[in-house]
Amino acid sequence: MDQLKLKLMRDNTRIPSRSTDGSVGYDIYASLDNEVVIAPGETVSIPSGFAMALDVGYAAFIYARSGLGIKHGIVPANCVGVIDCDYRGEVVVGLINQSNTAYIIKPLDRIAQMVITKCELPAIELRKSLERTERGDGGFGSTGA
Repeated sequence: MDQLKLKLMRDNTRIPSRSTDGSVGYDIYASLDNEVVIAPGETVSIPSGFAMALDVGYAAFIYARSGLGIKHGIVPANCVGVIDCDYRGEVVVGLINQSNTAYIIKPLDRIAQMVITKCELPAIELRKSLERTERGDGGFGSTGA
């Protein structure tokens, strides 16, 4: 995918941007007219102000911004948001406040980061058995700590 096609949904929108040349995540900004207060334990939906068209075989993943998550407990409500290539609506980020303190989202604040990834879409083949491995069906903690 050589270009990310965006459509701005309102005037107070900032185009997603990468902070450095080495950043893989595009910062997403709050497209708000007014501040939004997120009370402790509360979940809110924050509009980004843009829609996009991803190429077939690609998806966008919405992750927490480390500063918001670690310093303030503000993270995506669904842990990681997934935007499929056939979705054309506005990107909206659900945020939850996991802290004990109210947090204010101001217009154009950076609220999340978006990583675009090429995704494999294999056909599903049902089997009666699977190839054996050394680990087998050993689950949580089976390889050590």
